[in-house]
Amino acid sequence: MSKVWIITGAGRGMGVDIAKAALAAGHQVVATGRNTDKVAEALEKSANLLIVKLDITKPADAESAVKASVDKFDRIDVLVNNAANFYAGFFEELTPEQMERQLTTSLSGPMNVTRAVLPVMRKQRSGLIITISSTAGLIGFEFGSAYAASKFGLEGWMQSLQAEVEPFGIDTITVNPGFFRTELLTEESTNFAERTIEDYNERRAKQMEFWKGYNGQQSGDPAKLAQALITISRQEEPPRRFIAGVDAVGTAEQVAATLQQQTDAYRELSSSLAYDKPDGASER
Repeated sequence: MSKVWIITGAGRGMGVDIAKAALAAGHQVVATGRNTDKVAEALEKSANLLIVKLDITKPADAESAVKASVDKFDRIDVLVNNAANFYAGFFEELTPEQMERQLTTSLSGPMNVTRAVLPVMRKQRSGLIITISSTAGLIGFEFGSAYAASKFGLEGWMQSLQAEVEPFGIDTITVNPGFFRTELLTEESTNFAERTIEDYNERRAKQMEFWKGYNGQQSGDPAKLAQALITISRQEEPPRRFIAGVDAVGTAEQVAATLQQQTDAYRELSSSLAYDKPDGASER
């Protein structure tokens, strides 16, 4: 069955692959981006394609994009929150403004678009919201405090949102990709800390070398991930979470094992923190 997909960040990287996969599957696609010329260059013309300007950090843009989608295709069945950026650096060296820009794009941005789409899906009593998180939404890492903060926030929001919208027939999927060969690590999407503190110099140099050198070397194929999203979107009961990539599976397993170890380590102490029963109180 043909559905209407709206995809953010569809002018480059993974968003292009998702848009192409959705079109190839016979869906109608609203491909959005800050630069509509780039979106048009990345995708072939089609009667099933609508290109719309959308800066996800601007709520008015989100509302306009949703209106244009409904005007053209009458409904919205699938929203893919894909657009993101990456502010890399040690927390102490990142400026408050850089932290804010990371959170605005990677956390508030998807919220803006989802808030605009939800009235349409509620009216339909159906819909699917796919939000691209990261393994950085499962575990923090050195040099990634800003990015992980935004993705951990995304995780909590999506889990809570699922409970809120499920009664309206709306489903959510949180996607945790590992390293995929997208454009996230290009100069256009990756920004580094503006300040330098001497104590971090040696470690910063190694981190900068790794992140700049890893661009284009990621093992994951974004076209295959896009096809996987098409596959799981068709399921009658889509998964609440999709761990994407061999490296992501390994990370998720390690996170689960570590959490279990941490729970067990202080189980007795943690279980002893309730109020004491008054003297003479009877068990019920």
